[in-house]
Amino acid sequence: MKKLAMITLPLVGGLLIGKYATANARADYRSYKKPPFSPPGYAFPIVWPALYTSMGISHLLVNQVSTPKEKLSNNTLYVSQLSINYLWSLLYFKYKLRGTALIESFILLSTAILTTRSFYKTYPPAGVILIPYVVWLSYASYLTSGSYALNHNTKNYKKNRGAI
Repeated sequence: MKKLAMITLPLVGGLLIGKYATANARADYRSYKKPPFSPPGYAFPIVWPALYTSMGISHLLVNQVSTPKEKLSNNTLYVSQLSINYLWSLLYFKYKLRGTALIESFILLSTAILTTRSFYKTYPPAGVILIPYVVWLSYASYLTSGSYALNHNTKNYKKNRGAI
């Protein structure tokens, strides 16, 4: 049961954030200018559950082989990057703090890279499992940067701030 909880915790958190913080995200996404190579809106609810599940699997695997010292370090990094991940959605979608979310996206990417590196050093398969997440976060930082650059002067870019 504990193993299942470790795997599903990031997914459940992501679903809750998605339900309560990003209720109007699809409408926002459709209404703003997008940078080149932006995915269709339906891609996000497909990609994120897979990434959250892979994070949980990676975390479970690394915890099964970690020394107490490694476990403390890995868990700290993991919880930090997951918390920062959830925070991005709140900043970007709920509070419409797009510039802050842009900066935070690079902090998230850095934290995810550190987590992946640490997991890899402890148990290489756990680190490898996180590589698609790091790649997606790189892409997401590009999307956030492009969206901000194309829309930050748009009159309605912060429309309904805090109302979602």
